[in-house]
Amino acid sequence: MSHTEGGAESHKRTLRGEFLTVRNRLTTDDLREAATLLAERALGIPELTAARTVAAYVSVGSEPGTLALLDALLARGVRVLLPALLPDNDLDWGAYTGEGSLARVRHGGKMTLFEPAGERLGPDAVADADVVLLPGLAVDARGMRLGRGGGSYDRVLARLERAGADPSLLVLLYDGEVVGHLPEEPHDRPVDAVVTPSGVRRFTG
Repeated sequence: MSHTEGGAESHKRTLRGEFLTVRNRLTTDDLREAATLLAERALGIPELTAARTVAAYVSVGSEPGTLALLDALLARGVRVLLPALLPDNDLDWGAYTGEGSLARVRHGGKMTLFEPAGERLGPDAVADADVVLLPGLAVDARGMRLGRGGGSYDRVLARLERAGADPSLLVLLYDGEVVGHLPEEPHDRPVDAVVTPSGVRRFTG
């Protein structure tokens, strides 16, 4: 690892802490209101209007809420795939068919996630998606995303590239999480658009 890459990694760690601190101050009402607005904004964008398969995730804690969006996509007849965390931090996928299809899974000392309870479709299933919703803590003016640091979605993006798949990459964030510049490492890939409660911003690569 070069000195610069090590610097980017430690800068990212610091920033993650800062963004999480702000998120953790949000009230239940803040979260509910943001989730409703995010679903409305996201459902109106052409990528999601045209999508037949969407790979998404179930938000936890103070993350920008995704459930209202998942249910609306399902009601439109969209196939929704959700991730299941594997022991090596890679992601398997399963279909979302409503809140009854979710299982609460505790991953060691790490975190409790809501994952698809049904059949596992394998890590390569994500290559079928027209749109991939990526979790994140921030995005910058170039579309570079600050993830949580587990590396799961870096693997997903590498897998999509290997498969020659080119889905739209979207990230749902709060308004204050769109910033001027974030540190990047060689494996980082820009997203196509960010959806926040106040609007949509696109990035041209």
